[in-house]
Amino acid sequence: MSTQDKIRETITSHPVVLYMKGSPQFPMCGFSASAVQILKANGVDKPYTVDVLQDEEIRQGIKEYANWPTIPQLYVSGEFVGGADILREMHQSGELKGLLDAAT
Repeated sequence: MSTQDKIRETITSHPVVLYMKGSPQFPMCGFSASAVQILKANGVDKPYTVDVLQDEEIRQGIKEYANWPTIPQLYVSGEFVGGADILREMHQSGELKGLLDAAT
C-alpha cells in the first residue's frame, strides 16, 4: 500500500484525524499543542492522531496529500480543514464547532 493510500485510508476511516508532531499528551511543537487544545475546546477529547515524527514517509506524504506544507493538519469527515492558524480562526468564529459536531 502506498503512503498516499495509507493516508487516504486513515482520514476516511475516522471522523476527526489530526496529523501532528508528537501525541496529544506530549505534543512536540507549539502548533500541534494548539491544535489539540482547540479540538478539546470544541468537544473532541480523543481525536485520532498520527505522529508524523514516527514515520518520515507519512511526514512528507501528508504535505503532498493536501498540498499543504506544514503540520499539524486536521481532517474532518475525510476532508482537509487546515493547519493551526486556520483552526484558530475557525474556532474563534464558531465555524469549527459546527463542523466537528456534524462529523461526530
